[in-house]
Amino acid sequence: MLLTLLLLPVATGFTLKPTQTMAFTSKCAALSHFFLLLFFLLSTGPIFPVISFPVGVNYGQIANDLPSPSDVAKLLQSIGINKVKLYDADPRVLHAFANTHIEFIIGLDNEFLPKMTNQAKSLAWVKDNVQAYFPSTKITCITVGNEILTGNDSVLMANLLPAMQSVHQALQTLGLDKQVTISTAHSLAILASSYPPSNGAFREDLSEFITPLLDFHSKTRSPFLINAYPYFAYKANPKQVPLEYVLFEENQGMKDPGSGLHYDNMLFAQIDAARSAMARLGHGSVELKVSETGWPSKGDTDEAGATPDNARHYNGNLFQLLAKGKGTPLKPNNAPDVYVFALFNENMKPGPGSERNYGLFKPDGTPAYDLGLGSRADPNLGDAAPPLRGDGADHTSSSSTSTASFTISSAKGLLVDMDAVCLQILIGTLMLLIWRKHL
Repeated sequence: MLLTLLLLPVATGFTLKPTQTMAFTSKCAALSHFFLLLFFLLSTGPIFPVISFPVGVNYGQIANDLPSPSDVAKLLQSIGINKVKLYDADPRVLHAFANTHIEFIIGLDNEFLPKMTNQAKSLAWVKDNVQAYFPSTKITCITVGNEILTGNDSVLMANLLPAMQSVHQALQTLGLDKQVTISTAHSLAILASSYPPSNGAFREDLSEFITPLLDFHSKTRSPFLINAYPYFAYKANPKQVPLEYVLFEENQGMKDPGSGLHYDNMLFAQIDAARSAMARLGHGSVELKVSETGWPSKGDTDEAGATPDNARHYNGNLFQLLAKGKGTPLKPNNAPDVYVFALFNENMKPGPGSERNYGLFKPDGTPAYDLGLGSRADPNLGDAAPPLRGDGADHTSSSSTSTASFTISSAKGLLVDMDAVCLQILIGTLMLLIWRKHL
């Protein structure tokens, strides 16, 4: 096949005029270094590495039309997402993502917290849901419950830290505590004050829980997780909260009178408010991560701002900021670790319409709105994957097919202006490279 492609110009009697020879040679030579580099990379390791996406995603599954975990794995690899947060420890997902090098935060449902205070039960859970998949599936963190301290269940509140300590002890017993951390996600409602950011403080009625939790994070070097949604602030008061401020658009912003720092978006102000609250309790060095943030593309008639355009601006602008490595005013050189909610629209979630429309993607794998995932307009974002089937079946395809498709697609822009002969040679070269990769 390769020989046929290379000899096709001769076989068809195609020849170059003398005046075309120099241009032809120049064009082909200009790309020779490129393809030599590709050949070198192919001969030394994996080729065409996916550009890393600047955020992680929450992979919720409260739906009856989602693609299979194997298809989801291919989708995430195709756009370069390498961090995923689950709300459980779904074995189908953990199996499907083995050897993908995608990092996972897995979750323990709130209902399991009382059981996890028992050391034998927590050890059994870690054996079944972490050790059984590690290290093929790259599990890096376990969230023990979600937004427990802002709920109304005093039993869960009392069991939260003991459950976290018990699961951590199980990790230590199995020798996994250096690779896997323990945390729990908090609503920003744990803050009594968040404005200005330097005045951030935790609610006094939660101090009996927050202080020992921060002690635990400091001791185990685990992250403090917050769910931060500027959308909720805008939805509650759209006439007073500037839309540009919550969407990372150009605006005057605000100056924190306490710190003198300038804030031009609400999410970064919320992050620094939480950091200030942590520092107020002597734990400013504990790492903070945003376990959830996002914007719905659709909502009920009384849900202000829930539109595809606003969702596109919120997530798109956030991605660009993080891709540039931009941190908050309090930590400008340290871009926060952020997990966007959510990967897919989830059609069975209860509550207002917005709850079912936070997804970056529809269940068939196509974007819920244009984020540039398929256009590569932003060099920091990857190619979009082809549409996925939504029947939940496991539709696997070989990695070689995926790689070859990506190769030809990525090279397409380079080939558009080439003469017919040079095009044939370059296609032949590509075929050789793909063939060489799979020897």
